Amino acid sequence: MPKCTINGKEVEVRDGATIMEAFHQLKEEIAYYCWHPGLSVAGVCRMCMVEVEGQPKLQIACNTPVVEGMKVSNQTDKVKESVKWTLDFHLINHPLDCPICDQAGECGLQEFYMAYGKYDPEMAQPKVKKHKAVDLGPTVVLDTERCILCSRCVRFTDEVTKTSELGIFNRGDHSEIGTFENKPLDNKYSVNVVDICPVGALTSRDFRFKQRVWYLKDFQTLCNGCATGCSVKISYNQTGLFRVKPVYNEKVNGHWMCDEGRDIYKYVNLEVRLKHARSNSGGKVSEVAPRTAVQQIGEQLKATVAKHGPDSVGLVLTAQYSNEEYEALISYFTKDLKSKKIYFWKNNPETFDEFDGLLLRGDKNPNTKGLLQAMQNAGVKGELKDLEGQLSSLKMLVVAGPENQAVFPDLAVQATKFAKVPSLVWLTPGRNPNYDLAQWQVPVKSYTEKNGTFVNANGLAQRFRKGVTIVPDALSLEEIVEMLSVNRVAAQQQMEARV
Repeated sequence: MPKCTINGKEVEVRDGATIMEAFHQLKEEIAYYCWHPGLSVAGVCRMCMVEVEGQPKLQIACNTPVVEGMKVSNQTDKVKESVKWTLDFHLINHPLDCPICDQAGECGLQEFYMAYGKYDPEMAQPKVKKHKAVDLGPTVVLDTERCILCSRCVRFTDEVTKTSELGIFNRGDHSEIGTFENKPLDNKYSVNVVDICPVGALTSRDFRFKQRVWYLKDFQTLCNGCATGCSVKISYNQTGLFRVKPVYNEKVNGHWMCDEGRDIYKYVNLEVRLKHARSNSGGKVSEVAPRTAVQQIGEQLKATVAKHGPDSVGLVLTAQYSNEEYEALISYFTKDLKSKKIYFWKNNPETFDEFDGLLLRGDKNPNTKGLLQAMQNAGVKGELKDLEGQLSSLKMLVVAGPENQAVFPDLAVQATKFAKVPSLVWLTPGRNPNYDLAQWQVPVKSYTEKNGTFVNANGLAQRFRKGVTIVPDALSLEEIVEMLSVNRVAAQQQMEARV
């Protein structure tokens, strides 16, 4: 554990750590482009120059190991001059197209120019022109003129995905990033190269030209696209959610996330959401306030149990809700209604246990382990196949439907089966024509609109917190249970006080 001094501050680092790691450990600012903590060291940008006491030449921080007693600075005039002119070389052929660049507002070139540059350019020759809007594959577009050849994207496809679609071609100032012949950038993690690009060379097709980043706010949450449970941040504004990016989590996803997880914002936005409760009485559909619908559903459940017994009501659960919601809803059914007819709707069972060895899993739910544990704690273990032969005996069925409908390929089939029950209740965040067969549809909060806990495939319980409200009238399953409880008036007053 050697000790060194960085800009006058002493720090102890792990054995073998580089000067760059020491800077980051102290949260000291340092310029760099090619270095990334999740990739190998390339040392090609030459921006991270530092002065080491006793050494005649400047060193690059990313590839220089710390030794005991080392004194390092990047605040000397010699270092600042070096970084300024290194930046000049990076910008010699870079187009001045910040006003139309997706990276504007979060660009390393802009940030470092303001911090270390502010020089008068001395380049007299015209800039080298390169290809623009290059189609690298289904998810990523390249503007070659903006590329500074940091090689992060190449190293990512070599070292992380091991698919090696990208390379650096040609020589000198004609060098450029590209794909190999008949090998487009088309792997399950391709958009990570956009995240790690320090400039605007690589852009996401999905986010390209949709929003300026300074019009967006971020909140951190968990990806609910599969059972891995990656840490992510979601960018949004008053018009909706626009993109999802990974957040470093040493225990789960490291620095990366899959491309499928980047679509989780799409089923949260207003245009696909159920905004009001819907009542279907004899084929006549009407909209009602969600709280009114829940009150009537509660009365109907109690009346059904009183008339036909506890086994006349059932509950179907998808693994897309929180531990807290499962505990509340299962407890209501098993204790208040005395029903043990609770079933786990396992989507895509054929691929459910698949894992690609990196992040992506066949279990497309964020909380399968949490649901199974809640059911075990309550002494119930029903699966959807067990419901098949019992539909005729049920008088009322409540379904906590999927939040991400796209990963439930049997949704239409199962909805038709559920509709055989005389009274069907869908608790659901999103709209779907298959739900129209139900007597009741109640809007439920998405993962962005509530607090809770998911348990990932490795058994790690992770908390997530409310980020933004999309449908103001939507309810969490916990709130629904409060209103379904025996003391309905008190529950209603508690709900109104919370709002």
